[in-house]
Amino acid sequence: MPELETFKTNPVLFNEKAELLKVLAHPVRLCIVRGLLTNKECNVSHIQNCLEMPQSTISQHLAKLRSAGIIEGRRSGLEVFYRVINDDAKKVVEVLFNGVAD
Repeated sequence: MPELETFKTNPVLFNEKAELLKVLAHPVRLCIVRGLLTNKECNVSHIQNCLEMPQSTISQHLAKLRSAGIIEGRRSGLEVFYRVINDDAKKVVEVLFNGVAD
């Protein structure tokens, strides 16, 4: 049986996972990621309508998710469509909301 990774043997791994959890720890960002997983991809206007928050607030949260490598944007004309690209983030959100109705 292979030896388990520990903070002592692989601190980079544990720091990366902790950073992912820090970004997802905000309820708005968690909601955005869950919504993107449900809808595959959305633009800012759709996310804003769902959350009923100012576009500037949504954009700040999207920027944090993007800089953490959790989401990416695809430009289509004047709009940017976002989708989740981080497999660990997908797994975390799926586990958190397993059995919770949309």
